[in-house]
Amino acid sequence: MKTIETNSDVTVAPRDWVLWDGECGFCRRSIAWFQARDHGERFQFMAYQQAPMPPLTPALYAACAHSVHVIKATGEVLKEGAAVLYILEACGYPTVARLGQLPGVFTIVQWTYRLFARHRAFFSRFLFTRE
Repeated sequence: MKTIETNSDVTVAPRDWVLWDGECGFCRRSIAWFQARDHGERFQFMAYQQAPMPPLTPALYAACAHSVHVIKATGEVLKEGAAVLYILEACGYPTVARLGQLPGVFTIVQWTYRLFARHRAFFSRFLFTRE
């Protein structure tokens, strides 16, 4: 991982960005759940509508309207289920994340993510209901 040196002797690792739909209540509550578990403050969580350009690009801005994205400190971009699994692993759920990355299982993760993303309003009535 790259590091950025500050004026002091302290070295700070750059954080990965998590971009999500700030107008979606389901997304907001899901991100709050992740933030509560990001004990190492590895992520910069930001609604894509408020994210600066760069790191956001016009194409990424449009894509973020449909799914969560992670811009890793290395510049790599993850989306949908891959982004969720990456965040889960970093937030203390490595076994769940690794299982979700298995061939076949990852296909189910992606399908499930897309189902929930398309029907966020419906699922928001039952899941992550507390702010």
